[in-house]
Amino acid sequence: MIERALVTTQWLADRLGQPRLAVLDGSMYLPTSGRDATAEYAAAHIPGAVFFDLEASSDNRSSLPHMLPPAADFAERMSSLGLDDADDLVVYDGSGANLSAARVWWMFRTFGHERVAVLDGGIRKWRREGRPVEGGTVTRRRGSFSARRQPGSAIRNLEAVREAAVSGSEQIVDLRSAGRFTAAAPEPRAGLRGGHIPGSRSLPYDELVDADGTVLPEPALTRRITGAGVDLSRPIIATCGSGVSACALLLALHLLGHDQVSLYDGAWAEWGGRSDTPIDSGPGRSG
Repeated sequence: MIERALVTTQWLADRLGQPRLAVLDGSMYLPTSGRDATAEYAAAHIPGAVFFDLEASSDNRSSLPHMLPPAADFAERMSSLGLDDADDLVVYDGSGANLSAARVWWMFRTFGHERVAVLDGGIRKWRREGRPVEGGTVTRRRGSFSARRQPGSAIRNLEAVREAAVSGSEQIVDLRSAGRFTAAAPEPRAGLRGGHIPGSRSLPYDELVDADGTVLPEPALTRRITGAGVDLSRPIIATCGSGVSACALLLALHLLGHDQVSLYDGAWAEWGGRSDTPIDSGPGRSG
């Protein structure tokens, strides 16, 4: 049974194929990456893994990308993927930095399924170690998966983030690249202004992992987060481009035992796409 939010490649290799263990490829890439997650999955995935299509598993009624879907929709989609309430789940992606696997982990936990973990280092580390992969598409027998939004689920909307930006009641941490944070680099989605939420701190998601793609050891993880000006004794709102890579911080803080954290699900796709939200383009707050 999964007892920790992060599992090693050896842990998974020792248990691969067990009947109540399901592996999910949760890869998703930025629009400008030139990568096709579906095609990469079909070419090579961990044996038995099903493809968790993040786009298709999000709220298709929203004009914003990757918004959390209604619980009933999530339950139906996970059942169609062949997942059951009794399953232990291991999620990975191909980014080498938990670009999207942590988002999938967070979605399951938000809907009440806590027996889920991220594969440390993802499929890149798995393949570097010479472990087996297979091609094609895995189809599992339909499952019976239920989902219920957990009471007090830590999600912040636009108005809550506006209030936090003014009052400082919660620290806002932006997981996009430093270039996007300062508007030195363009946004990958059309129609968005550059810059960041006033008063927010910059902590690019790919700086939470080591050179091999594994999450930094806890002391180094703490130093990296606090080095970005984040006070671990105070509440935190994580944000990014579309609510995906910000979940890498939620995973890291969970590993560190910090539970005063929430996600701004609308993220920069919402904030940067409006004309009535203030924007800064300097280096941001550092303390």
